[in-house]
Amino acid sequence: MADRAALITGGSSGIGLAIARALGEDGYGLTISARRPDKLEAAVKKLTDAGLDAHPVPANMAKDEDMERLVEAHRERYGRLDVLANNAGVGIGGAIAEAETKKLDMQLAVNLRAVYLMTRDCIPLLKEAGAEHGKALIVNTASIAGKYGQGWLAAYSATKFGVVGFSQASHRELGEFGIQVTAICPGFVSTPMTDWVQDVAKEEMIQPEDIAEGVRFLLRTSKATIVPELQFIRAGDTP
Repeated sequence: MADRAALITGGSSGIGLAIARALGEDGYGLTISARRPDKLEAAVKKLTDAGLDAHPVPANMAKDEDMERLVEAHRERYGRLDVLANNAGVGIGGAIAEAETKKLDMQLAVNLRAVYLMTRDCIPLLKEAGAEHGKALIVNTASIAGKYGQGWLAAYSATKFGVVGFSQASHRELGEFGIQVTAICPGFVSTPMTDWVQDVAKEEMIQPEDIAEGVRFLLRTSKATIVPELQFIRAGDTP
């Protein structure tokens, strides 16, 4: 049984998979979740083939029962939770005037509501880890769009502003229990989610491994240090 354990949503590719790999290399037992079972199992197989302790649990972050099952599966396998990475997200571009309600609701559900509910349901396990070593960590993937609203990404920006605010509020509630909460706010990251970007080459974007190293940094700081958010800006861009 691993001495430390992490639960990562949206972990079948991109930022989530990079965080999972980094934590697995550092000795964490991993519960990794994503919506598509086939893609998730293929990603986790790469980790287990590399000798990492990783367990796939497919879950749709828009469904309450899936989130409840995910947390329970993690509890049954590892019995502890030291890092929760709320990384699952969806971005749908378009003009506000032309937005479809179902697409708005999907972004609100996955990007914001799920972050709240996953945090809520994981608090008991995180408190146990915080009491043990004073450095339980919640990492919420927001976006630079959660700091500077982006036209034609209004719903996405609104949800990510919400994630930043929720991260600040939850740290105020949970900090006394040894639980630190950090919002991750990157610009364009080289993941499938930015395949639509035409004017920035993938190799010129922030890399998923950059974000994973940020999580490692958070875990290596002392429990006396609080990092409310980490912004990742692409080289050459102006914040």
